[in-house]
Formats: sequence, C-alpha cells, structure tokens
Amino acid sequence: MQPDAPSAGRVQQSQIALHGQLYGYRMAGAGPLIVLLHGIAASSATWEHVIPRLTKQHKVLAPDLLGHGESAMPPGDYSLGAYANVLRDLIAVLGQERCTIVGHSLGGGAAMQFAYQYPERCERLVLVSSGGLGREIHPLLRAASLPGAELVLPWLSVVGEQSIALLLKTAGRVGLRGSADLEETWRSFAALERPEARRTFLNTIRDTIDLQGQRISAHDRLYLTAEVPTLIVWGEKDPLIPVSHAHRTHEVIPGSRLEIFPGTGHYPYLEDPERFATILLDFIRTTKAPRMDAERIRNRLHAGPRPSAADIPGRQSG
Repeated sequence: MQPDAPSAGRVQQSQIALHGQLYGYRMAGAGPLIVLLHGIAASSATWEHVIPRLTKQHKVLAPDLLGHGESAMPPGDYSLGAYANVLRDLIAVLGQERCTIVGHSLGGGAAMQFAYQYPERCERLVLVSSGGLGREIHPLLRAASLPGAELVLPWLSVVGEQSIALLLKTAGRVGLRGSADLEETWRSFAALERPEARRTFLNTIRDTIDLQGQRISAHDRLYLTAEVPTLIVWGEKDPLIPVSHAHRTHEVIPGSRLEIFPGTGHYPYLEDPERFATILLDFIRTTKAPRMDAERIRNRLHAGPRPSAADIPGRQSG
C-alpha cells in the first residue's frame, strides 16, 4: 500500500504496510521533516493541535508507534530499539531521509534510541517530558509493572464516564491535575480496552520500568548527542516524570536548550500548543543540523563522554 502525497494544509491519516503489518500515521505539510512521537498508550492523535501549526514550513509525520493507535499489535519485541527500528523503516518507505525528531514521554526514549542507532538520519533531537533520563517516576507507572496489573487494566479501560467525577476528586491525591494530565491519562487508559493493546502496554512498561522506577537510563550515552542540536521541553508541575530530569539532562548535553513551561504538567504541548510550536520552529530555524559520517561517529564512540567544545564542529545553538 503506497501512501498518497499529503497536501500542505490538511492532516492526512493513513496506513502503510511494513514487514507484513499495517502501521498508522498522520502526515501533512511540505519542507524539512519533523517526526512527532507520542507516549505510552497514546497515539498520533495527541499531536492534533500541534501539527497544523508546523505545516507551513515543514512536512510533519506523526506515527502510531508499534502496538499503539492504528498500528499493528503483534506479540514480540517492544523495546526502545524495536521502536527505533520500525521508525527508521517507516521513514524510509515514506521516501524521507533525515528528520528533526520530537519525542514525548516513552516517545522521548524512542527518539533518543533512534538518534543513537541512526545518527546519520537525525538532524535535531527534541525531548518533551521524556522517559529514560532518571529513575524517578510516578507510583502509578511503577505499579503497572507489577504481576497482576493485567487484571486491573480491563477495569480501568471500561469503567466509563460515570467514574470521571470520582477520578477528578482523587486526581490531586496522586498528583494529577484536572486538565491535560487527567484528560490524556484517561484517554490512554480508555485505549486499553482491546486485549492486544493491554498486552502491548504491559510489555512496554515491563521492559522500561520496575517497582523502583525507570530501568533504562540514557545518561551513559548522552555524550553521543554532542553534535546534535537538542531541545528539552518540560512542564514545571509534571507529576509523572519530575522536572529535575530536565535540568540534569540540560547540564549533561553540551549546548542544549531548555524550555520549562510554568504551571503545566506532563503534556506541555497540549496545554499550550501555540507556545510549543513557536519554540520548536525557532529551535529548528536557529540551529544547524550536522552531517554525520562513519568516521565522525567512530571518533565520537572512541572518545567517550565529556566532549570538549573543540569536539563539536560547527555547532550552533539558539
């Protein structure tokens, strides 16, 4: 199945066959490519208010990650590496080569993995309330990694609208705010009604989280992003992944840009899509994408962490 070319102003929802499975995605616009990756149990629909703000200057691709939305949900590998592999193949089959990759929450972990595995394809890296940058995470997500969680998820996904009032009353007790945090978390749980979606959710959670918190940390490899312009966006009141992860990561990545959204939670791009799009477009406009070749990648791996300013040729930051 070959995708139709999207028009510049219209967001097109499509599916494409890849490795014998169907994958869903949204695409619109024309120009240099921006890829938007959603978080766990979400879908490309989460970017619906952001995409139109980007398409005058860029082509935008928002895929449904493997096991999410309208994409295939086969049994198997749901590691960050698997997400990165499928994304590389999806970009290739859609006729694209390089991109600015934006990842929210789980999508941030997948975006970093993509940048590590395929640096020649990554022009810029944007981490939005990203996973994989510290151990701390909300107890609700830690609890989902426990044995028996599969017995609770079906109830959460079908309790219905009559429970929203109760959820609003208890949201503050667990740190969720009665706005984008609550609405998007609710929508994510509702998406787990299908057994295969619950299986995907649990496989992904258990691959990345345990009772102590996030199992996977990117900090031992963040030096590999030294030549990639990096933007970090976080909500000041994020209840799921603390804003301290943003500050620590900003210190570790040379020349990175940090944007904290005051008073917002885990979904800054939903609470203020206009500001998010403006910051993203300005970041792209004021930074220069590196050209990575095999020798440069080899030298970076050999040098290891703590690069000096001399190790970052041509690096620009806004």
